Amino acid sequence: MSLSNGRAYLAIPGPSVMPDVVLRAMHRASPNIYEGELHDLTASLIPDLQAVAMTTAKVAIYIGNGHAAWEAALANTMSRGDAVLVLATGPFCIGWGAMAAGMGVHVETLDFGYNTPVDAGRVTEYRAADKAGRIKAVLAVQVDTSTSVKNDIAALRAAVDAAGHPALLFADCIASLGCDRFEMDAWGVDVMVAGCQKGLMTPAGLGFVWFNAKADAARGDCVTSYWDWRPRAEPEQFYQYFNGTAPTHHLYGLRAALDLIKAEGLDHVFARHAKLAQTVWAAFDCWSTTGPLQMNVADAAHRSHAVTSAVIGSPLGDRLRNWCEHTCGLTLGIGLGRAPADGYFRIGHMGHVNAQMIMGALGTIDAGLKALDIPHGRGALEAASNVVASA
Repeated sequence: MSLSNGRAYLAIPGPSVMPDVVLRAMHRASPNIYEGELHDLTASLIPDLQAVAMTTAKVAIYIGNGHAAWEAALANTMSRGDAVLVLATGPFCIGWGAMAAGMGVHVETLDFGYNTPVDAGRVTEYRAADKAGRIKAVLAVQVDTSTSVKNDIAALRAAVDAAGHPALLFADCIASLGCDRFEMDAWGVDVMVAGCQKGLMTPAGLGFVWFNAKADAARGDCVTSYWDWRPRAEPEQFYQYFNGTAPTHHLYGLRAALDLIKAEGLDHVFARHAKLAQTVWAAFDCWSTTGPLQMNVADAAHRSHAVTSAVIGSPLGDRLRNWCEHTCGLTLGIGLGRAPADGYFRIGHMGHVNAQMIMGALGTIDAGLKALDIPHGRGALEAASNVVASA
């Protein structure tokens, strides 16, 4: 028997749950793109996008996903033959490096595996050995959505600076912006990329690149007219924001989402995500006392507040996901970028989520473990509810 009729819960780590107010804002006729309210609305987005990233840097908006933002960041700063250092804690930063290689950039990689963050000491040693200053940029992911490893971006800036190296620091915050604290200016990040579909709670389709003056001055020969961030960040005419027709309905949705963040307050947004993540971890700590289920990242200090990646063994990951979705209406994330993929699953706790949603998701997982006779420790829901009660 299925108990899944009713509103389903998409608990994957992006696209995240879309607030009704965002969907209502998008449910409208197409506006005039040549003058009027759309122009004013778009201009209003820029200071709020800067505020979410805690920066005074410029921001360019692209019609595309996070991969589009990756390419824009590289195209505006790199020349063919330049070198970048990739700091990998999962498949996404490796993918960003592969994109750079496809553009004719030489890629060097320090791979820290799928369970631990970047070792800043190794970065300092590597940069110090680059006496000729070959490396033009260091690429890092704040949170890899596949592994849920969270990196200390400020420590990476310090590691590069300790080596006396002028390299740019790039940060991918696609999975983490608006969930895990990020301070672009205070942490010394030169280029940051994100998408709209996770912590920014807007249907997928917009990519963003924030860049400071140092990054803009690094302009190379890879940039093309479409990816050029300068007219997008400082348009003389409205169409230059998007190098063509505006993504009209996404802009209305993004405006509503940013209004939600402003109303809650960014510090409270971070605190809510932290408490909900701790609620998830409390349940996993109990489940993992017996049986195969474990969190991918052992040290809580290195876990994201936006997503938790779990190891359960093949084929139990897929069996549990399928039971949760088809019996109860809860969709969990696949074991993305992991092998075997059916030995992993992920739970997203990003964006428009609250305590009753998370407790419901955990209750469903707990029921799935029982229904499928997967060995697990008891008391998970009691432990999770205690975390919520402590708030």
